[in-house]
Amino acid sequence: MKKYDNVVIFDHPLIKHKIAILRDEKTSMKEFRELVEEITTLMTFESLKDDVPTVEKEVKTPLETCTQTFVKDNSIVIVPILRAGLGMVNGVHVLFPSARVGHIGMYRDEETLEPHSYYCKLPKGIEDKLVLVVDPMLATGGSACDAIKLLKEEYGCTHIKFMAIIGAPEGVSKVAEAHPDVKIYVSTLDRCLNENGYILPGLGDAGDRLFGTK
Repeated sequence: MKKYDNVVIFDHPLIKHKIAILRDEKTSMKEFRELVEEITTLMTFESLKDDVPTVEKEVKTPLETCTQTFVKDNSIVIVPILRAGLGMVNGVHVLFPSARVGHIGMYRDEETLEPHSYYCKLPKGIEDKLVLVVDPMLATGGSACDAIKLLKEEYGCTHIKFMAIIGAPEGVSKVAEAHPDVKIYVSTLDRCLNENGYILPGLGDAGDRLFGTK
């Protein structure tokens, strides 16, 4: 895959270990859900380490007063792409418990593989926030591109990041080229898509495995 300045592929042994278990078809729904949250927390820590809105405040220790750095309240909005993106929300909330949550619903036409929007509910003032769009699988890239386009064009969002646990080269390239101003973070880059638009080797349908609907 071509190298993009706005794409970060993680290479962390702990994330690799958790993804290996995540892929296993024998992994239970409970463990799968927990692993998605744990991987998301690790990704969030790395993805936002240099780009979180902060403010300086005075703190009185038992010995003296000092100036300390705090994350600004309500400065981040998590936007999962429904439905699988819901599995990543708690992983972000571990580090940013006050982050508000919006929802964008997308489904993929099984014949054309094109995404279709069916739901959108976002917090007021989202245009002034750091928006973290999350979806476990970045396959064709259609849903991610459309969700980001919606946030930009209809809601005026200018500070957007996208996080996926597993990406296919086709999807990563599509989003990177369509939205060069959006930083894309992927835990691992898989080989390719099959004829049905599923990532190989992948882990199957993330939504089905998260919610037990297969």
